[in-house]
Amino acid sequence: MATNYTDDIGPVAYPLKMVSQEVVEHMLGWNIPEEHQELVQEHWRNFPAVSKYAHFLLALIYSCLLLASISGNGIVVWIFSTSKSLRSASNMFVINLAVFDMLMMLEMPLLIVNSFYQRPVLFQLGCDIYGVLGSLSGIGGAIANVVIAYDRYKTISSPLDGRLNKVQASLLILFTWLWALPFTFLPAFRIWGRFVPEGFLTTCSFDYFTEDQDTKVFVMCIFAWSYCIPMLLICFFYSKLFSAVRLHERMLKEQAKKMNVKSLAANKEDAGKSVEIRIAKVAFTIFFLFVCSWTPYAFVTMVGAFGDRSLLTPVATMIPAVCAKIVSCIDPWVYAINHPRYRAELQKRLPWMGVREADPDTVSTSSGATAQTQNPTAEA
Repeated sequence: MATNYTDDIGPVAYPLKMVSQEVVEHMLGWNIPEEHQELVQEHWRNFPAVSKYAHFLLALIYSCLLLASISGNGIVVWIFSTSKSLRSASNMFVINLAVFDMLMMLEMPLLIVNSFYQRPVLFQLGCDIYGVLGSLSGIGGAIANVVIAYDRYKTISSPLDGRLNKVQASLLILFTWLWALPFTFLPAFRIWGRFVPEGFLTTCSFDYFTEDQDTKVFVMCIFAWSYCIPMLLICFFYSKLFSAVRLHERMLKEQAKKMNVKSLAANKEDAGKSVEIRIAKVAFTIFFLFVCSWTPYAFVTMVGAFGDRSLLTPVATMIPAVCAKIVSCIDPWVYAINHPRYRAELQKRLPWMGVREADPDTVSTSSGATAQTQNPTAEA
């Protein structure tokens, strides 16, 4: 029997009608088997199914992030762990942060596969794996930034007796992993909370939509544990650090006035301190990126639990999720741009990257020699 195209619309517009019908009829979660439909929360069922091209675009973005994370964090771990000039207690924290970033990278292949199937391929198991990797790397990365801020504060405010040794650094690294464990495995084993699909239903996070007191308390606790406490500690340590730097500069200026010279910065101790300040700037930049990337996601979870849920469309929740992944790829390149000793090692080992940096130790030595030659002149 021939199809009559002239009832409502012409034959040219008929394909558009078919597409529009498909969009209207297919809502999010339509392609998930009946036995796994409990994965899809009621909120997401109110939205039309996402276009396959949006899924493919997301897969492309995550593929690029995967490559950037592998190369960037891999180089960081390789150089910081094998270079003698970088093998210090402080740089153990840098390696630890890179490991957390690489851990986040491990969930990206699962998302790419999910995007091509346009659903979670392993269902609850895949969601739990994705959630565990995301939670462990996200919370671990947050507390790792706290430890780095604490180390920078101790190193710069008390350069002689404030530096951490390798045993202390190892204990602090162990602490970062222990801090990340509770809110990783509690939802994974359904002890408190659970991991569920969100957004395009190809990524997973902890449940912040279920309407019960238990879920709301869980969201409040994980928000404080993984976001508020690290944020407050980082702000505290950096404020103390900047106060110590200002005090040091004030003392130098006062001493320079007494000696009737322009500056006292041309000596080895202060040249070394300037290197430490550059490293502190790197750490602060990474903290700033952490805030920019995780604050939108924290906002999404709090709105989902306590606010106007109509704001949380699939696209609106996927953008913060992508931003959170981007920071794990940017961290290593921040070091490549600003960290003096890391840049010096990059110049030696990977000259094709075009990095140019004088050896900080050589600069410190030459500055000390310059200061020694200038002192007799000042005394005369």
